[in-house]
Amino acid sequence: MQQQDGHKEAFVLEVHRRLSEVYGTAIKYFHDLDPMSELVSALLSHRTKNSNSGKAFGNLKITFGSWEAVRDAPTNEVEAAISPCTWPEQKAPRIQQVLRIISEIRNELSLDFLADMEVAEARRWLEALPGVGPKTSAAVMSFSTLRAKALPVDSHHFRVAVRLGIIEAKIGEAKAHRILEDLLPATFSAQEVYDNHQVMMRHGQRVCTHFQPDCNHCVLLDICPTGQSIVGNDGKG
Repeated sequence: MQQQDGHKEAFVLEVHRRLSEVYGTAIKYFHDLDPMSELVSALLSHRTKNSNSGKAFGNLKITFGSWEAVRDAPTNEVEAAISPCTWPEQKAPRIQQVLRIISEIRNELSLDFLADMEVAEARRWLEALPGVGPKTSAAVMSFSTLRAKALPVDSHHFRVAVRLGIIEAKIGEAKAHRILEDLLPATFSAQEVYDNHQVMMRHGQRVCTHFQPDCNHCVLLDICPTGQSIVGNDGKG
């Protein structure tokens, strides 16, 4: 059941409050990459486990030493370095293409200039690059040392939001980013927006899992139509 528009903001805030009591607030950022490095990391992470994309990222740094060297290297060598991630044969030329474009536009391989732009403008700039969508632009702005106010939405976050009735599954993850971000209080700081991403993601990983969600131990059960349906059906069995 979809939440009524007039109540969504309050509902989303209540979900955030409950999950924050479980998973915490002022959650520590998981790394301190500059925005250029975060962009490469995000491009490697597409449809890849964090551990594997992390290995691929580390291999690039160790093998080439700089993003300029990655840009100018033979593509097959870049592909070999990022082999731990999925589709290295696609990601290697794409990453080099992105690095070349940034070099041509900025005359350097740095995205530090994004700090001087409004978040929405910076995200539009990033999303004009090949292979960069809302999730990647949000990751660069939020996860990097920019620490900007942007909400990444991964598959776990998206699943929890759909099951709660905040959004419909047909919207898709790409459009969900802006919708879910706009439902957060305008007064939220960048840290609080990051916390929202983290608590929703962690809940999807630990409780509201893809298969066999643990609805009976979910702090959102009484306000989750999907959970109530699952528990009700289990009871009938």
